[in-house]
Amino acid sequence: MELRHLRYFAAVAQTCHFGQAAAQLHVAQPALSYAIRQLESELGVSLFTRTTRRVSLTVAGEYLFGEAQRILAGVDDAVRGVRRIGAGRSGLVRVGLTGTASFSHLPVMARALQRELPGIALQVEADMLTPAQCDGLRSGTIDLGLLRPPAVGEDIEVRTIEHEALALVVSADHPLAAQPVMSMADLRSEPFVMYGNRESAVNEAVMRSCREAGFVPQREHEAPGTAVLLALVTAGLGIAVVPSSVRSLPLQGMVIRDIAGAGTIDLALARRAGDDNPIVVVVTRVVEAAFAAMSIVDDAPAGAEPLSSRGPSEVDRRR
Repeated sequence: MELRHLRYFAAVAQTCHFGQAAAQLHVAQPALSYAIRQLESELGVSLFTRTTRRVSLTVAGEYLFGEAQRILAGVDDAVRGVRRIGAGRSGLVRVGLTGTASFSHLPVMARALQRELPGIALQVEADMLTPAQCDGLRSGTIDLGLLRPPAVGEDIEVRTIEHEALALVVSADHPLAAQPVMSMADLRSEPFVMYGNRESAVNEAVMRSCREAGFVPQREHEAPGTAVLLALVTAGLGIAVVPSSVRSLPLQGMVIRDIAGAGTIDLALARRAGDDNPIVVVVTRVVEAAFAAMSIVDDAPAGAEPLSSRGPSEVDRRR
């Protein structure tokens, strides 16, 4: 049984008139009559009662009409769905986010996708450090990543979306909590809480800033992710230097302070190099536009460069 036979049958069943059905289908009436006879022959049953005055459905025809409507509606839905997926407007996108980007950038990303691509479902893997995101992109367990460059390994395409200042995090009862701003040199004798992964881009930025200030940080404790790192700092086990987007994550007992001349760290959108999945392509475009709009709304510096290399805005320094 061919789909066109079902469509022909449904048109005749709906109109109970071969001439009207043929006009609706844009086919010749003899061809339509022949197709219906073929269908009846294949099924071994009469679908219509025909007289010189009227055409009506048999009991078998009434049953097939209901089933045909259901089948054809399902086929039409499938066609629309496939076309939406092919256009990148329907499906699932899996996103990995590093540290506090889950709090600072995920809301912007999710809102933009809901507005522009409501047919896209978002699956989030939070607090993934850059090495884990790069592994996930290569293995296909995530489609997009919001990470701290440089990417680890090959075949990862990275687009920098901002340069973010580093900030100090201490417990509320730490002596440095009373100082509104300090220099990296002021942290020389402090015990540090750092990420446990030696390939952490944040660790590298902190080490670089410490070296430029003339010392090597005392690595007192290590944390597998941002949540644990902040908990250890809040407990008073050490201090931490992290991207200033940590301000988007208010935590009781935690104080955040600016560090003069501490340097910056990049935040970037990453995907597999050469990935032509239409969903990933379209989602990337929407997300990039949303992050670019953040900079405009948040008073990005005059003369800011395009998304791939622009500098930070005042409020857009988030992770």
